[in-house]
Amino acid sequence: MKIKTLQRKIKKLYPSVVVDTKDGCVHLTGTLDNRDDIVNAGYMSVDKKRYLGVLNDIKLKGFEEPKIRIPKTNDTTLDGLRVDCLVIGGGISGTSILRELTRYNISTLLVEKESDLAMQASGRNDGEVHPGVDLNKGSKKQYYVVRSNPEFGNICKELDVDFVRRGQYACFDKPINPLLKLYAKFRSMNGCPTTVANKKEIEEKETHFTKKVKCAISNPQSGVVSPYELTIAFAENAVSNGAKVSLDTAILDIEVKGDKIISVETNKGTIYPKVVINAAGCFSDKIADMANDRFFTIHPRSGTDFIFDNKISGQINHISSFVGAKKNKKKHSKGGGIVKTIDNNILIGPNAYETPYREDYSVVAGSLDEIIKKQERLLPSLNKKDVIAYFTGTRAATYEEDFYINKGRKTKNIVHCAGIQSPGLTTAPLVAKDVSKMAIEELSEVMKVEENKSFNPIRKKDPILRKLSSEERNALIKKNPSYGRIVCRCEQISEGEIIDCLNRNIKVPTINGIKRRVRPGMGRCQGGFCMPLVAKIISDHEKFNIYDVKGKQSDYPVTFKSNKRENHD
Repeated sequence: MKIKTLQRKIKKLYPSVVVDTKDGCVHLTGTLDNRDDIVNAGYMSVDKKRYLGVLNDIKLKGFEEPKIRIPKTNDTTLDGLRVDCLVIGGGISGTSILRELTRYNISTLLVEKESDLAMQASGRNDGEVHPGVDLNKGSKKQYYVVRSNPEFGNICKELDVDFVRRGQYACFDKPINPLLKLYAKFRSMNGCPTTVANKKEIEEKETHFTKKVKCAISNPQSGVVSPYELTIAFAENAVSNGAKVSLDTAILDIEVKGDKIISVETNKGTIYPKVVINAAGCFSDKIADMANDRFFTIHPRSGTDFIFDNKISGQINHISSFVGAKKNKKKHSKGGGIVKTIDNNILIGPNAYETPYREDYSVVAGSLDEIIKKQERLLPSLNKKDVIAYFTGTRAATYEEDFYINKGRKTKNIVHCAGIQSPGLTTAPLVAKDVSKMAIEELSEVMKVEENKSFNPIRKKDPILRKLSSEERNALIKKNPSYGRIVCRCEQISEGEIIDCLNRNIKVPTINGIKRRVRPGMGRCQGGFCMPLVAKIISDHEKFNIYDVKGKQSDYPVTFKSNKRENHD
């Protein structure tokens, strides 16, 4: 709609909001009392045909947005470094792009402000590899997902990451009708293989579903993977091909002269890149703003998932949801579902709510009851007593509800990979190819770029004892007795596997770093018994005091209670 029409519409609802245009975008300023009103004004301003994007700078009254968390590390290890491509962000987007860039003979560096990779949205999701059944034709999400999904197994095979096509059921409480068949045909024609399953088929494959299920939309292409394992695998393969990764490294400022980025200031010194790739998730619009190239706004959207003990894993086989349940009134929420994860735990969620916080890990009161109430309509046997863990992730949504994958418009040597939310895990391999191609095109303007003929796409992980036969396990223990010392009983993790983890090319010697790579502490007790043992192995291997072993962030040590008795005489 024309800007004057939009101004009248916004003014009618929100008199304090000023609507204008800036750099070909709709620009909103002013102050409102309610976060949902700010978000609604942003959605009202979307017009993809007339404007490049929405710049929503409306302030929430009485709220000051927290500054980005800066690691306590402050040194000069990167000061003066000159690099061909600098990737900002250590999520699935950043690491997959980094790997693609190593197909060329260029210098590459990825910086991540957290003390590990996949610490934000890439490590806080259900791990579903989407088929694209619910995406609109013409969107970038739909374009990438239908092309990336069929190749996902090949990528995981190269990186030695477990991947299973579980298949998906979207269940209905009404019998098959012609509209469902037409819908399935339409989706199949658009690159997403879809069929309609009848009641008999569903009951044969899912014996614990409610009897109210009469049919389902079926997508056999749906799969599951460990999102953080895949993210780490991309990065490890990139490093083995010559890339560098710097953790605990935050972007403080970007120097731009004319239409070029000259330097990037971090807490570890100033870097001089030829090309910058912005894959900073919920902070990608902040990075774009620093680079004088902001054409989109991220409005964070949080959601919580709950994980159940794997003793009940047999209750479901497919990724499933009940469309016959009460419809989710939130327009931009997938509504969550039930997933059997790659590690055979049942996961339910997420819910969805707008938040002004870009790093929101809080769990809203009543979330578990809300999500269980919704999902038990499909799987009545769910019991919250079986929940062993939960986590909240924050999605980097744009007001266009689509990916923003573009070269810089005002600043030439930046490429944006932003607005990446579901199905960003699925689309990452193909998005990475396109983003790296854009970066190489920009780089080729200032230097000659040649193919890296020694690029090796194969990454091998270390042995996993619980997946070996008795013969293989015994042979391994005979060769190295540390594989015979079980540290985590719940997940059957040995000392040898933890030591292997500490010898990888991206080493993260924290409790959480080990947990996310080889799973000690992922079982029923959630580390209640094995955590001190893991800490002792880390301290012995790294040769520092056990009291200096860190939990999640490298800034914060784990607290141990002393066994020493104090003398009060």
